Amino acid sequence: MAMVCLLDFEAYAEKYLPKIAWDFFAAGADECSTRDENILAYKRIRFRPRMLRDVSMLDTRTKILGTEISFPVGIAPTGFHQLAWPDGEKSTARAAKAMGTCYIASTYSTCSLEEIAAAAPGGFRWFQLYIHRNRAVSRQLVQQAEALGFQGLVLTADLPYTGKRRNDVRNGFRLPPHMKLKNLEGAFEGDDRSEYGLPPNSLDPSVTWDDIYWLRSLTHLPIVIKGILTKEDAELAVRHGVQGIIVSNHGGRQLDGAPATIDALVEVVEAVRDRVEVYLDGGIRKGSDVLKALALGAKCVFIGRPALWGLAYKGEEGLQDVLRILRDEFRLSMALAGCASISEIGQDLVQFSKL
Repeated sequence: MAMVCLLDFEAYAEKYLPKIAWDFFAAGADECSTRDENILAYKRIRFRPRMLRDVSMLDTRTKILGTEISFPVGIAPTGFHQLAWPDGEKSTARAAKAMGTCYIASTYSTCSLEEIAAAAPGGFRWFQLYIHRNRAVSRQLVQQAEALGFQGLVLTADLPYTGKRRNDVRNGFRLPPHMKLKNLEGAFEGDDRSEYGLPPNSLDPSVTWDDIYWLRSLTHLPIVIKGILTKEDAELAVRHGVQGIIVSNHGGRQLDGAPATIDALVEVVEAVRDRVEVYLDGGIRKGSDVLKALALGAKCVFIGRPALWGLAYKGEEGLQDVLRILRDEFRLSMALAGCASISEIGQDLVQFSKL
């Protein structure tokens, strides 16, 4: 089967992954309306392409927090990569390095931070943090990530509790016995494990904006906050000194009925007014989606489920294929819209459909 677009990888993953793993990756909260809206919202945005603009030479490079990436698509933090491919996050790290982009490693990785760092020396990586009730565990992870050369810290803000994902409940989802949350091994010894490999209620739901200051006291790494959907929270993020915001609704896995991220992006970008960098995840399935997100003010986008589909197809090689397709589609969309470089992409390139 020729893998022509990201949906081909999705179809492959659905066919060949064990049902319990596929359902876990595919899950949205409740009726999955926000998960599906993440994708549908792009279809309501139309291009206003410009002609005769000399697109014989195209440059897709950009910088995020001062580090150059080859094109503005990174890999979002997702857990349990060994459910998709035996080498798990080690393959993800290698693919990101090979494609010259950023990989955000999850707290809930099935490979340790040391293994991820060793798999792709010199790769551009950020570390995504969930804050647990046991603050010593979170402190240790942050300091370990910095020591291992991770270049940014991404705090996920939208998960004080886990959303209700119906198929995981129906399937009685559990991590297979041979898989571990490597970064948290030994942190909660003696406790019963929940479906996601940790004791129930181990996440700290009391986290507030003041905890940004606590994180700042632990590390010199730039802090990016993930899960912002409103101008009010964007303003608070800037006020609390973060360096970046990821507009995200957790792939539709948390509050069902939250806005699509591409719809929320506009008000966040307007509130921030270039004081911090703004990124986006959720719903990216084509290179033209990337172009729309950049036109509306995102500096870079991150892919979650499509990265897992690539791993399920052929591990590191499959994920590189996914990234390469997105890069090539993005280049083509840029050219057809009349943009030769990232700096030429602006809000006048798009309009919202009146349908």
